[in-house]
Amino acid sequence: MPEAEDYLQRAAAVLTEPRQIAAIGLASAAARSAYYAAFHAAEAYILEKTGRIAKTHSGVRAEFSRLAKDDPLIAASMPAFLRKAYRYKEIGDYGIKPDELITMAIAEDAITSAAALLAGIRDALK
Repeated sequence: MPEAEDYLQRAAAVLTEPRQIAAIGLASAAARSAYYAAFHAAEAYILEKTGRIAKTHSGVRAEFSRLAKDDPLIAASMPAFLRKAYRYKEIGDYGIKPDELITMAIAEDAITSAAALLAGIRDALK
């Protein structure tokens, strides 16, 4: 489906941002941006598998989890990563508690996981 490729291209473009943001030491913003790369990749997967797109973040997470659970090309850890990365987005957007600190290690892990999710989805949709 051509629209799914558009989402994959958007995910790949967005994935350059968290790397650049991490390079200047902004961990929270980098992790948040990594979530969006993963989010767009998940949208592509959902669109390709169902012909429709989920309209909310929670809808994307739920539908991706449902569809990916039986797909051997999508690592079992990826739906959980998408849920965890959404939490990074929430912290980046709204977090005010001192214990909600996103470290550079967390940001780097989010970037690596988002790249793996995108690669897995690309493979699954070939």
